[in-house]
Amino acid sequence: MKKITIVLALFIVLIISSCSNNTNEVVVYTSVDQIFSEPILKGFEKETGIKVKAVYDTEETKSTGVLNRLIAEKENPQCDLFWSGDPVRTIVLKNKGITAPYQSAIAQDIDDAFKDADNHWTGFSARARVLIYNKNLLEKADVPLSIFDLTKEKYNGQIAIANPLFGTTTFHIAALFSTIGDEKAKQFLADLKKNNVVIATSNGDVKKRVIQGEIYCGLTDTDDAYEAMKESANIGIVFLDQQGIGSLIMPNTLNLIKNAPHTENGKILMDYLLSKETEAKLAKSCAQMPLHKNVETPENIPSLDHIIPMKIDYGKTSQKLEEIQDYLKIWTNDE
Repeated sequence: MKKITIVLALFIVLIISSCSNNTNEVVVYTSVDQIFSEPILKGFEKETGIKVKAVYDTEETKSTGVLNRLIAEKENPQCDLFWSGDPVRTIVLKNKGITAPYQSAIAQDIDDAFKDADNHWTGFSARARVLIYNKNLLEKADVPLSIFDLTKEKYNGQIAIANPLFGTTTFHIAALFSTIGDEKAKQFLADLKKNNVVIATSNGDVKKRVIQGEIYCGLTDTDDAYEAMKESANIGIVFLDQQGIGSLIMPNTLNLIKNAPHTENGKILMDYLLSKETEAKLAKSCAQMPLHKNVETPENIPSLDHIIPMKIDYGKTSQKLEEIQDYLKIWTNDE
């Protein structure tokens, strides 16, 4: 019955938009991996008849490419909807006056912790930052349980992180700064560099290096982690700091772009992406954790009910992300 209600609501909005929107298309920019986001967008096209024009980020410039494009296009918007893999960059856009408010009825049962108080963005389908390790190289008793363990001498040269200037690694580091403070965060990064951390090109590169046994373990996202487990039986996953600061939870977010060319179609697509059906598809395709209640998911997908999350202020973390960019450039390039 609920599915019928959602479909009916989408149909009604579609009829309304056809009267006020001359072009039957919608433009979406997304930082979510194309292999996972494109099938969802194709499904939307098939169900609604609205043509989707999508712009995807590359793996190496994850989140940064489309973010900079949206900022550059502020005075002449070309995009209707931004689908981000995390909330931080969405908040950057809000703070720059690029987003438009929209409260979707589809997301009523999603916790307010994953929504903007002013309705400029809404979260759904979350990932978490986790550690993956090679079971052939590390005994279970030797696997790090805290992110701060990665600075220990026994892991010297055996830990990898993706380039912190891009993607969810930037978000993760910004979250650390906003949680434990600048001084402790900088000390952690200094100790990590001293321990010869390997800076990979992307989360996918971290995954590959761990699978191939080049290093013991590395930080990545749950979608890459579960792909790694599919590719190799020798890969294990750890949700870090379950006795400490908790694991970073990263919901996808959606926001409309202010003065966009196809705003009504953007709302239709946003409602579609926020549905339980979409969350179920993302849980199956890339191990994302639904934010709606009672979504059918594969048995191996962890529940947020059983994970201690890092307690962060997304707004503060977004501000911190911008503040530390110059520091991260120096840290990344310092030999």
